[in-house]
Amino acid sequence: MKIMGLDYGDRRIGVAVSDVFGWTAQGVEVIERRREGEEFDRIAELANQHEVEEIVVGLPKNMNGTVGPRGEICKAFAEELQDRIKLPVHLWDERLSTVSAQRTLIEADVSRRRRKEVVDKMAAVLILQNYLDSKSKK
Repeated sequence: MKIMGLDYGDRRIGVAVSDVFGWTAQGVEVIERRREGEEFDRIAELANQHEVEEIVVGLPKNMNGTVGPRGEICKAFAEELQDRIKLPVHLWDERLSTVSAQRTLIEADVSRRRRKEVVDKMAAVLILQNYLDSKSKK
């Protein structure tokens, strides 16, 4: 069963997909949010193309575990996504996923310009991989 991971942002949405066994996450693309609602069509296309059965959306929480305004926006996005594409959508704590992705790219000596292009995809990979790892421990 394949699972899709999303790192939802104001301008871009990072997308990752698991392998068929649910062991590893691979980055797929970054969806640029140009027009309102257009991102749902692209996510549905990718879910169909990759035969995805579930979606995980990163939920940014505050360091104390509470959900702030950004988290509420992500929750609303996840609800609308589930209504539109009729797949189970789960929220997953994504604290520091973008920071971790930035750090990894800096350590790999990726240029600032290139980092900007791939950081959202990398964050989606981290969100999905953490989710997959938690499922395999159960």
